[in-house]
Amino acid sequence: MRLLVLGGTHFLGRHVATAALERGHEVATFTRGVSGEPPEGVRALHGDRDDPAALPAALAGWAPELVVDTSCQTRAAARHAAAALAGVRGYAFVSSLNAYAHWPPGPIGAEDGEPTRTGDEDEYGAIKAEAERVLAAVLGDRFLTARAGLIVGPHDRVDRLGWWLRRIARGGRVVVPDALDQPIAAVDARDLAGWLVEVAEQGRGGAVTTTGPVGMTTLGGLLDLCRTVTGGDAEWVPVPEAELLAAQVEPWLHLPLWLPADVARTAWDVDTSRARELGLPGRPLRDTVADTWAWLRAVERLPDPPHGLPRPGLPAELEAALLAAR
Repeated sequence: MRLLVLGGTHFLGRHVATAALERGHEVATFTRGVSGEPPEGVRALHGDRDDPAALPAALAGWAPELVVDTSCQTRAAARHAAAALAGVRGYAFVSSLNAYAHWPPGPIGAEDGEPTRTGDEDEYGAIKAEAERVLAAVLGDRFLTARAGLIVGPHDRVDRLGWWLRRIARGGRVVVPDALDQPIAAVDARDLAGWLVEVAEQGRGGAVTTTGPVGMTTLGGLLDLCRTVTGGDAEWVPVPEAELLAAQVEPWLHLPLWLPADVARTAWDVDTSRARELGLPGRPLRDTVADTWAWLRAVERLPDPPHGLPRPGLPAELEAALLAAR
């Protein structure tokens, strides 16, 4: 079938395009065309999703039957996709846990019992929730929204796991939060990508929370895997939360994947039963970490983070100051 990836040149979208090719589809991507090209064998269509004429013009003469949407960042993009793609057989949309009204900190139960954000504020979760409503109103039960959490794996430009891998590989004393037992869950981008293609093929509908299962690992367990995979001699230097915050260390940004205790207690208490019932796979986390490290060592230049996000990681001078106090 003809499958359109909205996005498709970086990270999750790139893995979606690859998975669709491997399943025998005729694949096209729709991007602005300014930051990369899709995998070989994929038709590259270009345009601005915020322009109502761009998508219809790009699709002239090539009508998709399936859509996987990895790039919706505005309400206008959702409206224009709904208008141009209302007749497709299956539409899988990548949303976020942030679409839930009470996340973070959670917990999040079954999808049907959890409200989503409302309002017109220019905030990521609210935009994703509104995009879900706009698209579902047109597509009905042919529309599936995948509310993803932490997505990791090769080609990850957001670079949270990548920063830890590079820092741990350098070895020596490494500042870490003193809450290494806090839970964390993640989904490999390749597992999510292949599954998104499958549910679009099947015309599945509804909301699905798509992250790793409860109890998947802890922050300490993930960092230990990074140390094992890189072969480094890194030594953890735990720093209490109060001291980190006093030093203006920003959770999730300066120490990627770390959350304050009051959020971490429930942030990954997320019911993913429906995702498992619908076949979302979960490869061993060690494989994801090892493959991400292999990709990092192979790239000549690390891509810039998407959507103007800051590059994560603890500034060297701030780490030095924290280490000097111990």
